[in-house]
Amino acid sequence: MTEEGFAASDKIALSVLMEDVRSAHNVGSVFRTADCLGLDQVYLCGITAVPPHKQIHKTAIGATNSVTWTYHQDQLALARDLQSRGNLLIALEQTYESISLEEIDLRPYQAKGIVLVLGNEVDGVSQDLVDMCDLAVEIAQYGTKHSFNVSVAAGISLHHISTQLRHKDEIK
Repeated sequence: MTEEGFAASDKIALSVLMEDVRSAHNVGSVFRTADCLGLDQVYLCGITAVPPHKQIHKTAIGATNSVTWTYHQDQLALARDLQSRGNLLIALEQTYESISLEEIDLRPYQAKGIVLVLGNEVDGVSQDLVDMCDLAVEIAQYGTKHSFNVSVAAGISLHHISTQLRHKDEIK
């Protein structure tokens, strides 16, 4: 598909908000995933690198040209705005109240729009932003490590959510 074709194609009501993601390689990888899955938008916040950037380009391989994105210095103001427009904000974060990604059914929220919030590689999603989110989800893990790389976690989560939204009548 061409960039023009992608721009004109129907997107699912799923976006990504990246808060203070330090690695431009991770940013580029999320852009590439957003393109592959036909996501609506990428929001870059705080210290997150923005295109054009050599390291983003290396992993995005052109996805910054096809995926709609905006930069926002203040992620909390953006989150308030997104919620005021009816979006469901989901922190991808391990909390005492987080729900396993495998157990959540997001199909009822598709009409509202869903924004998956990704945090910093070291500290995760800031507590202020977690507190603003409508819910938190985490990915089940079975090894000795207790976190995925942010771009890997984004890929797993976005694929799972987008599959639910695209096949809303088929998934139990």
